Amino acid sequence: MGFLTDNSFNTKELDGKRVLVTGGTRGGIGEAIVKRLAHAGATVITTARKTPDELKASDLFIQADVSTPDGTTKIIKEVLERFGGVDILINNVGGSSAPTGGVLAQSDNDWQQAFETNLFAAVRLDRGLLPPMIKQGYGVIIHITSIQRRLPGNNTMAYSAAKAALTNYSKGLATEMAPKGIRVNTVAPGFTETKAAERLINRMAQNSETDYNSARQELMDSLGGIPIGRTARPEEVAELVSFLVSDRASYIIGCEHIIDGGIIRTI
Repeated sequence: MGFLTDNSFNTKELDGKRVLVTGGTRGGIGEAIVKRLAHAGATVITTARKTPDELKASDLFIQADVSTPDGTTKIIKEVLERFGGVDILINNVGGSSAPTGGVLAQSDNDWQQAFETNLFAAVRLDRGLLPPMIKQGYGVIIHITSIQRRLPGNNTMAYSAAKAALTNYSKGLATEMAPKGIRVNTVAPGFTETKAAERLINRMAQNSETDYNSARQELMDSLGGIPIGRTARPEEVAELVSFLVSDRASYIIGCEHIIDGGIIRTI
């Protein structure tokens, strides 16, 4: 006798669930999560700063910049008006736009923008969408962080610090919300070959007058190497998220889930 029920691996295990995934339209982890959760039967709403040209379901898209208070306010308002809330919230938006040149080249504005995008966006959306979850006694929140919260880079110190703060905040939120029936966890991807990563690798290849594979290897080497020998695919991160938001992960609360091919070597 085991703990799994007969429908534990039902491909439509999220049927009827309302999901919000921020930043789910640009060929990255967010888009992969949107597709995976929709495949599992969920109604998936997504956001982006710009409306994609190939948008198929306009009623499931909200155009907004989550790094601003106005943007998160708009998202919260439209989600509550259209759907009455969500059962699952994936705070996926993140990134760094800081200039190269190390910490002395990064201004107060660079640091503020990193925290607005990578921490405050999640805090604001959580705060706005938690009340309906609390009322129904059920909800799942996933914060997409990064292994850079443990491995800060010279040009991404602000980003790394913001992701570390997001991880700390997530742990506290998980403890507070667990008695109310809401599970909070974090997912920390390593080097994932998204469309944005591909553009970065292509720029590196052009700058160093080498090819794509060599530039990719240079990036992998800069992380100390990846034991599995390759980068992650967005779909692999989405698969982990799909598990964590499902009832199969009903006893997993307040945990950081690293998915990095073995880059982090500490316990």
